[in-house]
Amino acid sequence: MSALGVEARLAARIMRQLSGEVRNNVLRRLARRLRDDAPAILSANADDLSESRRNGASTAVLDRLALDGNRIEAMARGIDEIAELPDPVGRVLAQWRRPNGLDISRVATPIGVIGIIYESRPNVTADAAALCLKSGNVCILRGGSEAIRTNGAIHDAIASVLAQSELPASAVGLVRNTDRAVVGHMLAGLDGALDLIIPRGGKSLVARVQAEARVPVLAHLEGICHVYVHVKADPAKACAIALNAKMRRTGVCGAAETLLIDREVLSGVGVAVLRELRDAGCEIRGDDSVRAVLPASKAATEEDWRTEYLDAIIAVKAVDGVEDAIGHIETFGSHHTESIITEDAATAERFLAALDSAIVMWNASTQFADGGEFGMGAEIGIGTGKLHARGPVGVEQLTTFKYVVRGVGQVRP
Repeated sequence: MSALGVEARLAARIMRQLSGEVRNNVLRRLARRLRDDAPAILSANADDLSESRRNGASTAVLDRLALDGNRIEAMARGIDEIAELPDPVGRVLAQWRRPNGLDISRVATPIGVIGIIYESRPNVTADAAALCLKSGNVCILRGGSEAIRTNGAIHDAIASVLAQSELPASAVGLVRNTDRAVVGHMLAGLDGALDLIIPRGGKSLVARVQAEARVPVLAHLEGICHVYVHVKADPAKACAIALNAKMRRTGVCGAAETLLIDREVLSGVGVAVLRELRDAGCEIRGDDSVRAVLPASKAATEEDWRTEYLDAIIAVKAVDGVEDAIGHIETFGSHHTESIITEDAATAERFLAALDSAIVMWNASTQFADGGEFGMGAEIGIGTGKLHARGPVGVEQLTTFKYVVRGVGQVRP
């Protein structure tokens, strides 16, 4: 692991100096290679899925792990889209001239070496590599043991493209050792080689990284996302958005986990929404008011308001207006993604302004909380902290900045 860190640091010197054109050409080759290597990747994925099933993996884990032709094409298409994005490196963020003639610029620059620790999702291997390559960074990837074969097959494609492009293999490193002690070495910083760690996985993984890391961490702990059906919600929109936000893919961090419904419309549009969810196979855990209009629902406890299910389960509560909804979200939310469904613009703007979550939405599914859907091509994760990056972490968020000062011989008196 120490050698991997040294090699990554050396590669970072090369990567930060590459032109945007060179980096984009590498990405285009990688997209083509993923398409060409799809059979090998799918074969490796089938072996990972078989072993995970034998080990009793949950439906949510299997969904995150599984690849098919469409998902591989989505990975490749995302890389092509990243290649077409403006170059994030070298952007002049600000520029000014001092009275003494010094010309000062604040310029975007790669962060350096980024360690990415993730579980289940093999698409992260391709997404993270592409985003780091685009932004001039080097990455060291450590995926979950359940996807070890799939990650290896995807990394083989990346390594082949790096060699073809005459770039160092260590520009994208993959830790193929499944020993959990490896994570400890990364959290310690690999003897100063790592500049940033990004964890992407379950609550226990992220909590460990945040507790033990000796280098900066960019992460979100949970995705407790809310959908709020306001008294002036359009019934058709309410049903469609709530159903999609919960059930499109239950295992993603943008899936809605709590549904708030104005008490005034609970017996009308509220029941319609609840029936849509129930008929789609979603388990409903409601408060007393919800259970009164849908007796088949289970009783919710306070713990349900704090739970990220990542499954076909949703907690439902009746609220008394937008302020009550905002108060509930601020108390129990994780500052990830919240959506209001209403035709009242003033109420919507109040909701959007009042909440401190990384992503706030009006009349849209929380499942749009995704870098690809934001036009970023892909993302490494969703940041919910207050510093550096919030929301989808794409290429611009993987840069920092430096000050470039140009003079003509000035000395300080």
